[in-house]
Amino acid sequence: MTELIYVPDAEGDWEPATEPQEGGRNPAWQASMFQSAAWPLSSLALLSVDLDAVARRLRLTLETSWDGHGTVRAAFFVLDGTDFVVTHHEGDAPGTHVWTRKGGPVDPARRLGGLLAALEVGPEAVSYSTWGAGTDLSHVPAAWGRGRGKPVWSCQEFWENFKKRPGMFVVRVSFETVTGFLTGYDVAAEGALLNGFREWLAARLVSGWNLVWWALVAELVFPEGRPAEPWSHEDDQHAVGGLFRLLDEFFEHPVGDPKAGSPTLQT
Repeated sequence: MTELIYVPDAEGDWEPATEPQEGGRNPAWQASMFQSAAWPLSSLALLSVDLDAVARRLRLTLETSWDGHGTVRAAFFVLDGTDFVVTHHEGDAPGTHVWTRKGGPVDPARRLGGLLAALEVGPEAVSYSTWGAGTDLSHVPAAWGRGRGKPVWSCQEFWENFKKRPGMFVVRVSFETVTGFLTGYDVAAEGALLNGFREWLAARLVSGWNLVWWALVAELVFPEGRPAEPWSHEDDQHAVGGLFRLLDEFFEHPVGDPKAGSPTLQT
């Protein structure tokens, strides 16, 4: 039987995760199962901690549903810019399954490290992780800054909204305005959005290690050479579409070998 690790109760000044407040101390912000029903999820890890202890610590409200095999209890929440779901199925061994929303920036160790820090447990609480053995979880990121305001959107939710409706964020959708906005957002998010993207592009291109990321995107989008400037509307929109496809691929497979694929972007 799995030995469960102790999780301390919530701090005395943490508000319920279902009632986030401006300047609140609780690092988690909870969404309802109904609000989150459309989230496509990826499994992340199994923790040797009790789900009720997780809920007490982050002041989450557990919701109950079912599948063909029995009752499932779950809580959907945002913590440190990541969409998390913690679950336990009545047929499972003791422990808490951790899931994250697919899409957007992906760094499994960093994501889970932030959750472990908020729970005040160490990497020994990880019974299983989907990225396999050998991942260094000995360095757990600092706990969520208690005085920081919570993001309106997680980074994943921002990206899903931006790529579907870029016109809501920039006055005119062009390669220049989109790359400029994403760069600014990444700076404001302390690198949470585009961390590793430039290196991933350079590895895929097998050159250009000294170039900025948007120049590398242009190299991949126009494999026969960049068109003369000013770009035509068609070339400009082709570059925007190529950028979005590259970012989607990066977010979906950030730790894969980009050289395993084609060095140019498929259209």
